[in-house]
Amino acid sequence: MSALPTVYLARHGETEWSKSGQHTGRTDLPLTPDGEDSARKLGERLVRLKFEYLFTSPLSRARRTAELAGFSPVVDPDLLEWNYGDFEGLKSAEIKVRKPGWNLFRDGAPGGESPDEVTARVDRLVAKLKGLTGNVICFAHGHILRVIAARWIEQPVTLATSMLLSTATLSVLSFNHHNLAEPAIKVWNS
Repeated sequence: MSALPTVYLARHGETEWSKSGQHTGRTDLPLTPDGEDSARKLGERLVRLKFEYLFTSPLSRARRTAELAGFSPVVDPDLLEWNYGDFEGLKSAEIKVRKPGWNLFRDGAPGGESPDEVTARVDRLVAKLKGLTGNVICFAHGHILRVIAARWIEQPVTLATSMLLSTATLSVLSFNHHNLAEPAIKVWNS
């Protein structure tokens, strides 16, 4: 039996917009001082693990979280946050005034990415991750990490609606019974 990957998902530390609940897709915001502290604490939690592969979103909040946690990952553009287009910087309540019943994972964002576009991007990334061996870590963003987890277990993107994810947390993707045909979420939002 070949070794299967264990994939650690690390959400970036707090930014002003994550703190206020604003959708932060491609806007490249820095971490707050609290976000920097939590990134260092994330590193303390990971210090005993050895990673064969390390990836990060190209956005500075993810790269800085990785750096403060003690890692130098390779940039992978497939880890970019969902492109919110016209909804960038808005809160969900503001969007729902314009578009009642709106759900990002079902409806996407006008001028940004659709669920189908995000699914294609994430499926490409998940296929790559499932082809690796050993411990892998990905530093990225709340909505895209939720989609990665949903697609890892071969579920539709809409499942991610129910998978809340705090800043500077870890989640772990693995397999039941060490079987590639049984992808699983081992730890969530820890």
